[in-house]
Amino acid sequence: MISNDTKPPISLVKLAHSLIKAKIKSDDSVIDATVGNGHDTLFLLELVGAKGKVFGFDIQEAAIDSVRAILQGTSLLECLTLIQASHAKMGENIPPSYHSKISAVMFNLGYLPGGDKRIITQTDSTLAALSCASQMLITNGIITVLAYPGHEGGEIETDQVKRWCLALDPEHYQVKLFESQPDKTSAPKLFAITKTR
Repeated sequence: MISNDTKPPISLVKLAHSLIKAKIKSDDSVIDATVGNGHDTLFLLELVGAKGKVFGFDIQEAAIDSVRAILQGTSLLECLTLIQASHAKMGENIPPSYHSKISAVMFNLGYLPGGDKRIITQTDSTLAALSCASQMLITNGIITVLAYPGHEGGEIETDQVKRWCLALDPEHYQVKLFESQPDKTSAPKLFAITKTR
């Protein structure tokens, strides 16, 4: 794994967006594995445009309803499929015709901002989703994972994501780790996984 300590501290959300933007074309198919408040979903929709496709996953009905309400009446809604299910189920919820044709998958782990902090992403389902996402990527496709070790359960999840990344075949995947505050163990971490072949 290549570690890129970013100094001075930067927004890892903005960095994830810039990494994704560098890989996406206007007619690509992409996945927001954790819809949450919808910021990444909207970002992806704007990137892929009217000819692209965005699949959005969240277990919380409130997250799905919120994004649908934001997009109501816009043409962007036609390019979006919202799925109220665990991201671990993306393989069975995304039509087979899209498998191995996904350009980018975004994960923003933890809990829904402004929501119930007891409802958080779970390590087992996150790892299952990452494995599925890695198989769905096209060559040169990217997965970004923004992990938050600072909340309860987040440290274990972040550590397991890192272990998952380290276990990837380096002949097929390149992994980079970005830390805005490398000397602070509870600070967020961004993993960027690119499928190289």
